[in-house]
Amino acid sequence: MRACNRLRNHIGTLQKALLESAETNMNTVMPGYTHLQPAQPITWGHWALSHFWPLDRDQQRITQTHARAAILPLGSGALAGSAFDINRKDLADSLGFNAVSQNSLDAVSDRDFAADFLFSAAMIGIHLSRLSEQLILFASAEFEFVELDDAYATGSSLLPQKKNPDTLELTRGKSGRLIGNLTGLLATLKGLPSAYDKDLQEDKEPIFDADDTVELALQVMSGVVSTMQLRPEKMAARIVPTLFSTDLADYLVERNVPFREAHEIVGKVVRHAEERGMSIDELSLTELQTFSTHFAKNVTEVFDVKTALMRRTLEGGTAPNALLQQLRLARSNISQ
Repeated sequence: MRACNRLRNHIGTLQKALLESAETNMNTVMPGYTHLQPAQPITWGHWALSHFWPLDRDQQRITQTHARAAILPLGSGALAGSAFDINRKDLADSLGFNAVSQNSLDAVSDRDFAADFLFSAAMIGIHLSRLSEQLILFASAEFEFVELDDAYATGSSLLPQKKNPDTLELTRGKSGRLIGNLTGLLATLKGLPSAYDKDLQEDKEPIFDADDTVELALQVMSGVVSTMQLRPEKMAARIVPTLFSTDLADYLVERNVPFREAHEIVGKVVRHAEERGMSIDELSLTELQTFSTHFAKNVTEVFDVKTALMRRTLEGGTAPNALLQQLRLARSNISQ
């Protein structure tokens, strides 16, 4: 139970680092990606908060794990209960448990709480791995969106120009270890009959290892996020006209063109521009109207990044007001 409390604190520290990064760079424009391909404009604030919410779910899982672990098995004996008249509820209260187990046979064989803890640890590892992978990409020479602090990077043993994101790579690698801890215990539990069996001693090593691994990984990731430097100019340079293709389709939808048809039209526009060696915002109105007469002079407004962001005003969107609402909710969650 103490391990759950420690992990919650470490998760909270990383969440605060992400919130600070999001708030400081709320409106820093960057490309968003799907399939690792440039998709639509977003902001750093939106991106940073996208890694806050998985950690929020991790907090919930750890809280639930804590509640399931706080069930007192003492008084169950070997399997049939105790012959001595003890007050199990008083014992639970004195030891910091919330309740007592209801079946002695189940109590001595129950390791659900251990599996719950390992699943929570594995999910934290997966979320940290995803964050690590993105920062590894963003710190690469091909992106240069962020620069890692020297404290969280190392030089190459051979190549003097290299600054390797070793801490992120190690964090990413630990996720496999955490998944292995979980699957190993589940495989052990799968073949056991009811009551106690010596196999259940196999719960200790994966739990202790997972606790140590996640605790260290969370602290490292908090340090990475709080010390890295953003390169807004590099992000802005990647905002190319093709990122507004969906907005161009939306433009047609607003003029009563069915989205399926609008999608097809814009696809043809993009291909036409590529064949001519041009970007889609360089096409003349006359050229655009050969694909659809619904294009008008104001179509150029589609290619303004601020307008594109402002249009996503729904809850969870990229518009400044939506981001501020998301930030307030995130801060409220972390203070609970």
